[in-house]
Amino acid sequence: MLSRRGLLATAALLPLAGRQARANTPKVSVGSLPFGTVSWEAAVIKARGLDTANGFTLDVIKLAGNDAARIAFQGGQVDTIVGDLLWAARLGNEGRGVRFFPYSTTEGSLMVPGGSAITSLKDLKGKRLGVAGGPLDKNWLLLKAQARDTAGLDLETQATVAFGAPPLLALKLEQGELDAGLLYWTYCARLEPKGFRRLIGSDDIMRAFGATGSMALIGYLFDGETLVAKPEAVAGFTRASKAAKEILASDASAWDVVRPLMAVEDEATFEALKRDFLAGIPRRPLSVERADGERLYGVLAKLGGERLVGSGLTLPPRLYYDGTTNG
Repeated sequence: MLSRRGLLATAALLPLAGRQARANTPKVSVGSLPFGTVSWEAAVIKARGLDTANGFTLDVIKLAGNDAARIAFQGGQVDTIVGDLLWAARLGNEGRGVRFFPYSTTEGSLMVPGGSAITSLKDLKGKRLGVAGGPLDKNWLLLKAQARDTAGLDLETQATVAFGAPPLLALKLEQGELDAGLLYWTYCARLEPKGFRRLIGSDDIMRAFGATGSMALIGYLFDGETLVAKPEAVAGFTRASKAAKEILASDASAWDVVRPLMAVEDEATFEALKRDFLAGIPRRPLSVERADGERLYGVLAKLGGERLVGSGLTLPPRLYYDGTTNG
């Protein structure tokens, strides 16, 4: 039996042992953008200990924007970011062993004021249209093609188009300086409680071009070197990501740690953001995701050309990652 002195010595060593165990646990660093939904998921992972339970320590790195995220990922400053399927495919076709793990199927929409006379794409003729991103934004390319095919409308020449940052466009839409805005989903959700409505969603357009269901165009990206260096930790991260989403879908109290990160001032906005986030949880087998990805890649390669997708004619063979050490 240990003496009192021995018990005290053992107790003193326990915190040290805990620190050493944590030090030996591999880290997975994820890049997070201001007000991005990655921070929501990360908060649940940390609060529920899902990283420790899955054999890694989550390290959240705050980044200024999409360009900074891409630079950090390519430079190895973070292990993963949420990125675009087309960009991941482009890197893969250029020889980078980038893998794509579906993150969300929720995409943007074309928003109009609730009392607007615009009820279909043909009504956009002569209207002021704001577009988040630039001329090669995938949602813009698809919307242009849809307007041409279904309404015989060339939006580039028959509407007044303004490209810009989503917050600025959403503000101009509220102020009446735009008649419609093609915005990312979080901005659409924030506009709904203010009386704006969706004219058409990106999901609807993707289905019109051959998608068989709601597909994930954004996902966690992992470099091949990271997968080789810490396969168990990356696999654990994907398990934690899935678990966090399921907890958010089934346990209302899980949103208590998320809500402070959402910058919402009213219940209606909170509920709209929560609804659309949960609606975007990927549910389909990767084989189905890839089949739809191939279809849409072919469409976008024709619409955007090499400037959008690079020289690759198809998605890289091992682009999709299944979340296993053999994936």
